[in-house]
Amino acid sequence: MARWLLYSKPMRLLRCLLILLVWSVSCTDFDELFQSNWSPDHILIEQDHANLTLDSVSGCGFESKKKYLFGKASVQIKLVEGDSGGTVTAFYMTSEGPNHDELDFEFLGNLSGQPYLVQTNVYANGTGNREQRHTLWFDPTTDFHTYSLFWNRHSIVFLVDNIPIRVFENKEESGVAYPRNQAMGVRGSIWNADDWATQGGRVKTNWSNAPFVATFRSFDIKACELEPEEDAEAKCGMPRQFWWDKPSLRGLTRHKAHQLKWVRARHLVYDYCKDSVRFMELPRECA
Repeated sequence: MARWLLYSKPMRLLRCLLILLVWSVSCTDFDELFQSNWSPDHILIEQDHANLTLDSVSGCGFESKKKYLFGKASVQIKLVEGDSGGTVTAFYMTSEGPNHDELDFEFLGNLSGQPYLVQTNVYANGTGNREQRHTLWFDPTTDFHTYSLFWNRHSIVFLVDNIPIRVFENKEESGVAYPRNQAMGVRGSIWNADDWATQGGRVKTNWSNAPFVATFRSFDIKACELEPEEDAEAKCGMPRQFWWDKPSLRGLTRHKAHQLKWVRARHLVYDYCKDSVRFMELPRECA
């Protein structure tokens, strides 16, 4: 209490305001905080679980009612069991419009007994084509696992069970666009992508196995929340005012860096920065 009294009244008010700006949600609030943006009849809410279904008629998707700029968004997902070839389940954040920003987890289904691939991607100012693909060190269909997007003005970190699998650093000084001005909504979806998702489109969706169900639960969003008409830069752009701006979060800790190195050595199967066939000149951020 004595330590609290050391702060001036304006400082106390500022701290309280910043606490209100950081919103934390859970799946028990699903209907209040999320809405269907595609085939609501294919989404079933059961207690704290959201079951997303794909059949030969349609897939489905949902989106948050609010948008966020910087922070961390996490969800637990249990992916489609069995023969999931041709299907894609996604957890991602995106803004709107042709020059949108987007951060993607896409889970590419496969034949029974074959591993899922996790594809991540980063769009900045409408430009993507920054795919990486990883295998996982567990079966993502037998239990729930946590997938997280951490985002501040220095880097974007993709995490699986709190282990970093990818870091996209801010290299604006080198002329590389970076997502830092557009608030993004949190979304989830499942759809048919058998023209490309599994073995380059050679494996087609086997509709005799439908419906395909992916289950989402335990949403956790700790980020700067924005109403539709609010100014993102004015509300969320103050540096060093939020937990994600701590100096310790400017990069990975030594332990997290070792984890990332382990993942890249054992589970990275595709990196756009190594694809000299696709890119005659590698993207600038790959230097």
